[in-house]
Amino acid sequence: MGRFALRFALPIGMILGLPLLGVWAAGLPVGRYLAFPPKERYVAHAPFSWPAFLFFGIIIVAAILPFVVRGIRARAMSPEEARPERPFPWWGWLGVLSGICTWVLAWSRVSWASAFQNHTFTPLWLSFILVVNGLTHRKRGWCPMLRRPWFFLMLFPASALFWWFFEYLNRFVQNWEYMQVPADPWSYILRATPPFSTVLPAVYSVALALEETGWLKRAFSGWVAFNPRHPRIMASLVLLAAAAGLWAVGVFPNILFPLLWVSPLLILTASQALSGAPQPFSGIGRGDWTVPVSWSLAALVCGWFWEMWNFWSVAKWTYHIPLVEKFHVFEMPLPGYAGYLPFGLECAAVVMLLEALTSRPKLKRRS
Repeated sequence: MGRFALRFALPIGMILGLPLLGVWAAGLPVGRYLAFPPKERYVAHAPFSWPAFLFFGIIIVAAILPFVVRGIRARAMSPEEARPERPFPWWGWLGVLSGICTWVLAWSRVSWASAFQNHTFTPLWLSFILVVNGLTHRKRGWCPMLRRPWFFLMLFPASALFWWFFEYLNRFVQNWEYMQVPADPWSYILRATPPFSTVLPAVYSVALALEETGWLKRAFSGWVAFNPRHPRIMASLVLLAAAAGLWAVGVFPNILFPLLWVSPLLILTASQALSGAPQPFSGIGRGDWTVPVSWSLAALVCGWFWEMWNFWSVAKWTYHIPLVEKFHVFEMPLPGYAGYLPFGLECAAVVMLLEALTSRPKLKRRS
């Protein structure tokens, strides 16, 4: 029971309860954060600020630059991988065809397709998942979708629940909003849940494909080791710091909005570390950064397609990010793409929790 509480009950309770406790303690009206569907705009977002933009930019560049340099050097020194000899599977071609057709419909404004254009996100991402798995199968002879089909199918309902957590957390910062949200709660749930269900399978498919690339293995499987002397004490301190940040995010949304992505990650990984469960940073004690890098890159790759396909779609979302709302790439301001990096690690942490729940081996590189 103790391990179950650390792995599941504690992080879920903290993620759901802490931001609500924070706004309640600050005397803010709690009811508006629980309204469903979300319609009211109550967060006054700070305008663009050059000092803040440069501050966030420096932090982001400092965090990712060592990884970028390491990856570029490894890529330059890596020999060319042998060309695949396997044919691209028929179901991969089905994904290509359905993806092209759905993409055209999503971005066109033909009257006969207007009823379908509110629902193009799910078939687009199912097509993407088929294509990524097809490419992996062609290159490696295996793919996540076929290697563990029941686990892969389980990722879809888990993904829907996973993203509803972020929809809840967004209430406290209101960094994004959806266009054409149905007024009826059940209509909103039925329309939103299918696209939410594709998030984890997509990131999982890209991440496992990236883990197998030779240059990424050579760059990050034997890098800097980080092995604290007292790991449980450090995990406890990280958990407390993340809890404090999530508690305050709704009170200071214009300053602490990045914690929407960072605090849940730290709560999940610290809880897993305290319970002895595998988590995305388990390998860095021996210098293996392959899992964190591959999952972060996977989320960034998926993020590019999420933002691109969203841009001209009928049913779309827009952003309201304080202090850095400038230099947009599609709807997202440029610094916002950094949020996909911790999000990829959150995806990895959730998949590892599911693997532990189903008594499957932990995520690892395949040789």
